[in-house]
This record gives sequence, structure tokens and C-alpha cells, in this order.
Amino acid sequence: MSANMTSCPDCGATFEPCDGDAHAYLGASPECWAAFNTVLAREFEDAAYFAVHRLTVDAYAVQHPGDQSDQRAAQSVNIHLTALYMIFEEGCAFSYAAKSLGVLANAYKGSFEPLSPPDPARYKYTVKDVCEAADADAHQKIVRLWAEDVYRAWAPHHETANTYAQLRGRR
Repeated sequence: MSANMTSCPDCGATFEPCDGDAHAYLGASPECWAAFNTVLAREFEDAAYFAVHRLTVDAYAVQHPGDQSDQRAAQSVNIHLTALYMIFEEGCAFSYAAKSLGVLANAYKGSFEPLSPPDPARYKYTVKDVCEAADADAHQKIVRLWAEDVYRAWAPHHETANTYAQLRGRR
């Protein structure tokens, strides 16, 4: 990493320094947060990019767990990891996973256990890779690879995600 680059503490991606704020409880650097917002803008501007929006949000949130002693951060990781579990293990549609997240967040608010994140060096893909996609097809492909990579990195917590997936709608 060159002297003028900064590294995101949670995903390890490197960026040129920028002025800006970081998220209130996700562990992203201001530069990584800005990159994520660039991706979101692209997705909201073009339906072909938006097709994988659910994976974008879940991958980013899980990859940036922040301080897990903050209940907001713990809830975010648990909820978004559960969405990835439902998509990759149960084959749920993105819309169903999104609806289930709201149910779980409301039902279990304040009771999510902190999860230990993997070493950022474990990640093969980050939001920086998504920013570099040349077109919508490349964007969709890299987002899927990114989400799968993040999900695999959190394998020690798949049983927790399974538990929450089974509890959706029971409370």
C-alpha cells in the first residue's frame, strides 16, 4: 500500500484518502463507505445493476461488522448474515429475504449476540471490486462472487444464521 492510500479496517480494501464521514456503526472507513454509496447510486439508477441490490447490501453489512459490542452492529451482522443464509442455503428469493429481515429485526431487537468477524485478509472481494465493474453484467457477476465470498468467510456463524432463519415469523 502506498503512503497516500488508506485501508478499510473491516474489509481491508485500500482507497485514496477522501473527506467524508463513516457510517455510525458499520466498521467501514470513510473511503470504503463512499465507495459503497457510489455502488448504491449506480444500482438505484439502473435496473440491471439493481437486480443484485439485496446481495450488495447484505455483503457490505456483513463484511463491515464494526464494533460488535454495539448492539446496532451486532444486529446488522446477524440480520444480514441470515439473509445471505436464506439466499444461499435455502434458495429464498431476494424479496422474501428482505421481508424476513424486517420481521427478525423487530422481533429480536436488542437481543442479538455479537459475532466474531473473520480476519479481513480472508476476503477475496470487496466493494472496491464492485466499483470497478465495467457494465451491469460484470456488476452482477462480481456482486454475486463478493456475497458468496463474504458468506463463506463467516462459516463459523452459519448455524447462528440458520437459527434466526428458522425463527422468522415465529415471534
